[in-house]
Amino acid sequence: MAAEIVNPRSDSDTGTGREAGGEPLDSFDLDPAFALHRGGKMAVQATVPVRDKDDLSLAYTPGVAKVCTAIAEQPELVHDYTWKSSVVAVVTDGTAVLGLGDIGPEASLPVMEGKAILFKQFGGVDAVPIALACTDVDEIVETVVRLAPSFGGVNLEDISAPRCFEIERRLQEELDIPIFHDDQHGTAVVTLAALRNAARLSRREIGQLRAVISGAGAAGVAIAKMLVEAGIGDVAVADRKGVVSADRDDLTPVKRELAGFTNKAGLSGSLEDALVGADVFIGVSGGTVAEEAVASMAEGAFVFAMANPNPEVHPEVAHKYAAVVATGRSDFPNQINNVLAFPGIFAGALQVRASRITEGMKLAAAEALASVVGDDLAPDYVIPSPFDERVAPAVTAAVAAAARAEGVARR
Repeated sequence: MAAEIVNPRSDSDTGTGREAGGEPLDSFDLDPAFALHRGGKMAVQATVPVRDKDDLSLAYTPGVAKVCTAIAEQPELVHDYTWKSSVVAVVTDGTAVLGLGDIGPEASLPVMEGKAILFKQFGGVDAVPIALACTDVDEIVETVVRLAPSFGGVNLEDISAPRCFEIERRLQEELDIPIFHDDQHGTAVVTLAALRNAARLSRREIGQLRAVISGAGAAGVAIAKMLVEAGIGDVAVADRKGVVSADRDDLTPVKRELAGFTNKAGLSGSLEDALVGADVFIGVSGGTVAEEAVASMAEGAFVFAMANPNPEVHPEVAHKYAAVVATGRSDFPNQINNVLAFPGIFAGALQVRASRITEGMKLAAAEALASVVGDDLAPDYVIPSPFDERVAPAVTAAVAAAARAEGVARR
């Protein structure tokens, strides 16, 4: 079924992809995805009317002068009398877009628009796509810092590793608003929530599990950090050259740090070697894991193969050996989908005007997300649907409470 076009354009192209004479505008519009995207997926809408000169004098000059002067004298008033505390910048440089890679800022815009409408749909948060025509770390940081006065938070999106780590760190050091790289932390939050419920289903604690992560990029590093924070028994991360371990001499600074807090068992060798006897496989790298390697995992294992569109382990194969199977796809049960996390996380952070998003806030988000499943827990239901209306309120409340508890809330 074709998606509904909520706000069709009012010009000659009303969103149908056809001219007045009924002929297709071009061959792209025969594809419903292109027809939906024509003219973009979002627009700016006023929240106050401008019907007459009185409205105009309040919404613009001279009325705005009073508000501007008050903010100049008391800068904190910007949160009450502008949109700042309810809007997020979705920032990318187009270097790691979905599974498409480095396709540039213009080509990234459909994804950034999509992200923005998900913020609104699932969290009630306004968001503005900002695609930057630069990839240098210093230039990106400087640009976002200069843009920051207009926004209550920044969601970094589809920026390639390892630059994404430094960009996020430096922005959070320079700004007093939440900076959140969703490819890292959104994925980690949802993965931990699903893992908590999978463990509960098997009557085990997180601390009893040994996990292996395929992929040492943005998502893999963040998942490893979050699992360690949550008390995982052990976790090893593998890149293209095998398990990330302290005895390797080819590690980047990020991977050296990773080796310092993972792989307590001192494993080395290939991903397949590490999977022998493992309780959990988490795939965020693409590629294919051989069936023999999956078969070598511990009895009652969990397989979270999240590469899109082709999971590292196809669910049909995974179900032969695993007690719980999750993917990144919507056409299989247990979808690990970032949209379960980032709208509620930002909604909670903005609600209390948090200065940052802490590890405690992310852990609280994962716990709240897991709790939505409740007594309906089953092998094919360890994580709720993005369309479950309980998700965003639960995550929002948990994040706001954690921000207050950790002293980063300002109201």
